[in-house]
Amino acid sequence: MATRTRMTPEQRREQLLDLGAELFASHPYDEVHIERVAELAGVSRGLLYHYFPGKRDFFVAFLTRENESLLAETAPDPTLPPMEQLRGGVIAFLDHCIAHEHGVRAVFRGAVSSDPAIVDIVSRSIDLEVERILTAVDGHTDTAPVLVLALRSWIGMVRASCYEFLNDRTIDEQDVATMCIGAFVGAMSGLPASAVPAGLVRAIADVTPR
Repeated sequence: MATRTRMTPEQRREQLLDLGAELFASHPYDEVHIERVAELAGVSRGLLYHYFPGKRDFFVAFLTRENESLLAETAPDPTLPPMEQLRGGVIAFLDHCIAHEHGVRAVFRGAVSSDPAIVDIVSRSIDLEVERILTAVDGHTDTAPVLVLALRSWIGMVRASCYEFLNDRTIDEQDVATMCIGAFVGAMSGLPASAVPAGLVRAIADVTPR
């Protein structure tokens, strides 16, 4: 008789989060009962609550994991020119969405939450992406608030576009990336000249959106 491989605590935790991702991706937060996760995993509710005291804790842990994975997979290559870094990041984000569809859908649902912990996770993730862009164009000196606003808004647009891409896979991934880069150039071009760092001006000078 075959013996079942025993999971380590970390492996069990990851299994529970994987199962939760599927539930949160297909149901509104209020309709998800994490006891169902225990049933799907074939473990007791007591064991589930050992890892996650409640649904909120479960979702925060899940969202933290997904954001860490996303940020790691979309890390820029600093040896590339800024706009190539940006396009590479958008394509990496699209690839991440395809590879982690359940998690992405759940994160997108969670992004509209009013829970302070969830809002903080999403906000810090966007802040890091803004930081990456500014680092690529040497734009950290006296960063204009309107530039930060434009960058955060553009990142929100990219995330929404990638989510919509998951809903219509007849759209070409490269077309989505090109659209996002064009939107970036347009957003930066619409800012007051004093708000755009010289490095960013140089970066977008030779980019012509289709």
